[in-house]
Amino acid sequence: MALFRIYIIEICCSFILIMSCSQKTEEDIIKDYTTYVDPLIGSGGHGHVFVGASVPHGMVQLGPNNLSTGWDWCSGYHASDSTIIGFSHTHLSGTGIADLADILFMPVNSLPDTTLNVLPTSMYVSAFSKNKESVVPGYYSVWLEKYNVKVELTSTARVGFHRYSYPHNAEAFVIIDLEGSAKSLSSRKGTLNSFCHLLNDTNIVGYRHSDEWAVDHKIHFSSVFSKPIKKYKIFKHNNSVKALLNFGYISEPLLIKTGISYVSAEGANMNLVNELPDWNFDQVKAVAKKQWNQELAKVDFEAEPDVMKIFYSALYHTLIAPSIFADVDGKYRGADGKIYMAEGFIPYTTFSLWDTYRAVHPLYTLIDNRVPDYINTLLTIYKQQGRMPVWHLAGNETDCMVGIHSIPVVVDACLKNFQNIDKEQAYNAVSSIAEMDINGLEDVRLNGYISADKTPWSVAKGLEYAIDDYSVAMLAMKMGKQQEYQKFLKRSKNYQYYFDPQTNFMRGKLSNGNWRKEFDPFYSMHMKDDYVEGNAWQYTWLVPHDIEGLTKLFGDKKTFLQKLDSLFIVSSDLNEGASIDISGMIGQYAHGNEPSHHVLYLYTCMGQPYKTAEYVRQVCKQFYTTQHDGLIGNEDCGQMSAWYIFSTLGFYPVNPVSGTFVFGSPLMSKATIILNNGKKMQIVAHDNSEENKYIQSIKLNGKLLDKHYISYDEIMKGGVLEYQMCNKPL
Repeated sequence: MALFRIYIIEICCSFILIMSCSQKTEEDIIKDYTTYVDPLIGSGGHGHVFVGASVPHGMVQLGPNNLSTGWDWCSGYHASDSTIIGFSHTHLSGTGIADLADILFMPVNSLPDTTLNVLPTSMYVSAFSKNKESVVPGYYSVWLEKYNVKVELTSTARVGFHRYSYPHNAEAFVIIDLEGSAKSLSSRKGTLNSFCHLLNDTNIVGYRHSDEWAVDHKIHFSSVFSKPIKKYKIFKHNNSVKALLNFGYISEPLLIKTGISYVSAEGANMNLVNELPDWNFDQVKAVAKKQWNQELAKVDFEAEPDVMKIFYSALYHTLIAPSIFADVDGKYRGADGKIYMAEGFIPYTTFSLWDTYRAVHPLYTLIDNRVPDYINTLLTIYKQQGRMPVWHLAGNETDCMVGIHSIPVVVDACLKNFQNIDKEQAYNAVSSIAEMDINGLEDVRLNGYISADKTPWSVAKGLEYAIDDYSVAMLAMKMGKQQEYQKFLKRSKNYQYYFDPQTNFMRGKLSNGNWRKEFDPFYSMHMKDDYVEGNAWQYTWLVPHDIEGLTKLFGDKKTFLQKLDSLFIVSSDLNEGASIDISGMIGQYAHGNEPSHHVLYLYTCMGQPYKTAEYVRQVCKQFYTTQHDGLIGNEDCGQMSAWYIFSTLGFYPVNPVSGTFVFGSPLMSKATIILNNGKKMQIVAHDNSEENKYIQSIKLNGKLLDKHYISYDEIMKGGVLEYQMCNKPL
């Protein structure tokens, strides 16, 4: 009952916002942070970001789908494309694999032949012009050239709201497509089953069950129309259906409200009725904008105009996923396929943990009060599927990438003392890694390292597991479990098995204890080598939890730094067949992929902060721009953006469970962070400029800091952090 009251409060608050939106209040006359956001940044290149209308962490991401599919259309949309096949209610943002783009609606005013038994997409695809497309947080619009139809989209958390303006001299049709989706895995079956049912002349319900990245993806919808449906036809193709709705000639825009649910059609309708009882499109749009402003306002950031645009676009992108997974009454589909009622938390989905444990979730611990919900979701998934989640999508374990990085996310929240988390339950869940026998973990338990001749991606897996083990050790220490602490701390040193002192690289070791022969540190073969989306140059540094220990493997600090220097000056060339994810190259440093994200900050940790400053500025200028291709790699559910957010503020969580943030080189003049506890941390960079990129001194609340980092606890106390910038390395 407690959680149900939470949902009722959430619904009532949304309704009040909608009803009061037209009244100008002092709260409304605030800085409009949405004007600094360009959702199209990252929609070109390989950014794969979502383009469309949503609210922060909403279940609905309502936006356009292009005709093309494939890797650069993982979100359903790419800036290079000028075609639209419709507007679907779910999307991924920044991922390297495609899925979702479910429940597609397409307004048309004519069809060549409605007597056909099939309705191919080629029959209704339309071109559109970029200069007649608009997207801002919470709103999307476009002009469909083929049909002279203006499409406008907005949303609440669980309901998509459409407004279609048709020409007066043509009939108004809407196609509902339950077959199409974003696709990139040819090995999967696609749509397994779907149906569409007309309840009355203004209400239609439907369902789609698919096997794509999420192998058992089930989604329901309920749509209500502002005009009666005069004619209705179903087109069946294999296991999927499309529907053609004819509204006749209409003189005013057609409005459509579509609630979605991962539980049932009744749940979808309940979401619709509770979140969007009225028909005022502009009010809903205004409320969505207000919700975005409230989230973006948690960091008041001042810098050069382009930097501000990139910053707030980045912050916007960190607020799309994870997304709400439960209906307004608290019901949700569990990881075991059963329907549950959430108790004491709000379930979420879309956890790109291999990416987001590095910086996104540490960012959330500063500014996002949903952290306990994220953690309880991960722990609940553990109970339902019997192991900690790896990459969870729509109630499905995808097992994408390596490591079990729900572990550091859970541990970090526990170490930072977030409330409403059962720490004993959390420890039991994260410590289960010691008994797992999948993905090379049996080798870890028995031998300490993963044999390259038995398990693919052995080095990447081994290094990531060491981070997970370190995380468990830290939680064991906090909870006074000394024996367990020693056990997992020892396991966290297993990265040492992969270090070859003859070459000073991490490399594959065979089951007989010998190194894999024919070693080339530049070599990468996508899906087929000892690393994942990387090579030895990049993975040698993936020991963020024990930099001192890694230094000792090199012999001394000098050798460590010489090797680190060489990373940035060797050739950037890669062999044919190397992973396309290895991008954003400075030498063999690859900013476009996550394993490299902490590496620049190693210089500060090793007493050479000026080199961190130089490379941070280079990366920010070279690999983050205001253009559509302004991200150098997949955005990855906020990680690429979170790196920029932290770096422009002047610090970064090198070790994501240490509760410390290593200094770099800020790009702003001033910023104020509204923290989870209600306090404020003001950050000021005195004399900051393109030339003055080096930190001369740092003060916290007027006192000089003589260390290379600031702690989470220091930040959460609030106050003033001051950088004095200068133009010469110290």
